[in-house]
Formats: sequence, structure tokens, C-alpha cells
Amino acid sequence: MTNTLGGYSLETIVQEVRSYAGMTGKKPISAVSNHLDTSDPVHGPGDDGAIVETNGVNIVACGEALAPSFVAGDPYGAGIAAVLANANDVAAMGGVPLAIVNTLVGPPEVTSIVMQGMVAASKMYDVPIVGGHLTERPGDTSVSAFALGPAERVLSMTNVRPGQTILFAAFLDGTMRPDFPFFTSIDEQANRFDRDIRVPAQVAAAGAAVAAKDVSMAGPLGSLAMLLEFSKCGADVDLDRLPTPVDTDVLKWLICFPSYAFWFTAEPKTADRCVEIFESNDLTCTTVGTVRADGRLVLHSDSESIELMNFDDDVVTGLWA
Repeated sequence: MTNTLGGYSLETIVQEVRSYAGMTGKKPISAVSNHLDTSDPVHGPGDDGAIVETNGVNIVACGEALAPSFVAGDPYGAGIAAVLANANDVAAMGGVPLAIVNTLVGPPEVTSIVMQGMVAASKMYDVPIVGGHLTERPGDTSVSAFALGPAERVLSMTNVRPGQTILFAAFLDGTMRPDFPFFTSIDEQANRFDRDIRVPAQVAAAGAAVAAKDVSMAGPLGSLAMLLEFSKCGADVDLDRLPTPVDTDVLKWLICFPSYAFWFTAEPKTADRCVEIFESNDLTCTTVGTVRADGRLVLHSDSESIELMNFDDDVVTGLWA
């Protein structure tokens, strides 16, 4: 792990993050608010998943669609990513992934490879694929997957409050793909995904954190902004403390989708417990900042500071503009 910015200025980082397609591509999500009530992200759109309460049990339900370009370029990897993204979403809400269903539309020579990737990931995570939908036809391939799982205690963006400690947890052994902004630890983590994906649920059950967000296509800083957007709270983030994989370009890391990385907010008195739970499972977890009462998301390095976003004016998804 390194604590430097790799020669990049804070200004360059802000410019790259704000213009990154994975970040700007979240804005069309705002259209959902034209059709659905987004005022309660716990039970509706906005969080990593939605909680469905049944017989006193909180069930996380979520879904992901894969980028067509990714499916075309690496159908096997897309199958793995479909399971990975859903497992991460369930975990980010404090849940334990229980089952996966999928939808595949495309030529059989491609959908077959996608399914091979899904089955491989299903075994890694110990989460069964229990059904779905398959349509074989010529043309481009469409891949989506969906997951559910129980959560003893729910981690949600609605719990973000000023003064909370911000933590970053990740698995840092891996490599950056040259063709897609994805930091993959699939080979290194394959025989431990089943354990690692269940650690956030341990954190939630212990009351060691109250809110979480998995790092996805918006990258680490964009995903943190998504965690803060609903509350319109800002944050002070010390980039020199942000865990970064060895021999990895810092700027690429800040706009990538890692296989396993999460943001958490915790009350200051429980933050150390959150770190202990991850470290006891041989995972990295570090306190990197504090939630602010105003809407400014401010990055710090050495003695310099710069504003990445201000939620009084800026949006990521725009669901609560």
C-alpha cells in the first residue's frame, strides 16, 4: 500500500474524476424519479439494493446490467462480473448473498460462455444460480443478473450523519485490466470470495458501521459521492491515507471498479471495531476521513486541499436533486 498521489496534483485528480465516464454516466439514473418515489432509498431506488421486509426479516434485492462493450469483449469475464457486482451490492447493505437469477439474450455461442463465467463466480462466492431467462437469437448479447439475501442489520446511505468516521475497506492484491477500468483480484481472491463477501454483514451485525457503498463503475471517489448524495453531507477525505494497491497508477485506481472495495461510515466510537473485523479477515480497512455537515466533498493531501463536489449544486445520480 502506498500513501502518495503518484505525482498527480489534486487539480488533475478532480478533473479526471469529474469527467470520468463511469461518474458522468450515473446522471441518467435521475429519470427513475419521474416514475418511482425515491424518498426512501432503504426500501426503494437509490441505495445499492432495496430492503423488502417479510416476516420480520430484511431481504436485500438488487440487480445489475453489464455494459454491452464488456460483454462483447470478454463474455466469460462479464459472466463473472454479473455475479460479483450483485454479491457486492447485497454485502454493501449488510446482507449475505443468498441466490442469483439472470437474463441472457444473444447468440448461443456467446451466452454459453457468459453462463460459464456466471457458474464459476457462483462457486467462488458460494451463491447458487437458481434460475433466470434465456433467449437465443443473433445479434448483440444482453446480460443482467439479480440477487437477494438477508440482512440482520441494514447499512444504508440514509444513516449518514455529520461527524461520522469514513472508512475504506478493500482487497488490494490484483492487477488493473488494460482494456477496461477494472482492478481484478479474481485470481488472487478466488478461494476466499465466499468468506470475504460476508465480512460486511459481520460489520453490520456488530453495529461497527451504519452506512456503506460498494465501489463500482463510478470509481472510489465517485462511489463515495454516491454514498453521500442522499444526505447532502460532505466529507473531508485524506487521500494520503486511502489504501492503494502496490505498483498501481493512482489516477487509474481512483476511477476504476475494483473486485472488492467498500466505503463505510461509522460512529467514531465504533470505527476501530470496523477496522478490527476486516483486519481479522486479512482485509485492508483504514479510516480516511470524516463526514461534514455542509455539502462539500473535500480532498486533502499533505497541506493542500481541493473541493471535488458540493452537493448544494452538484449531483451524481440526481435522484434527489
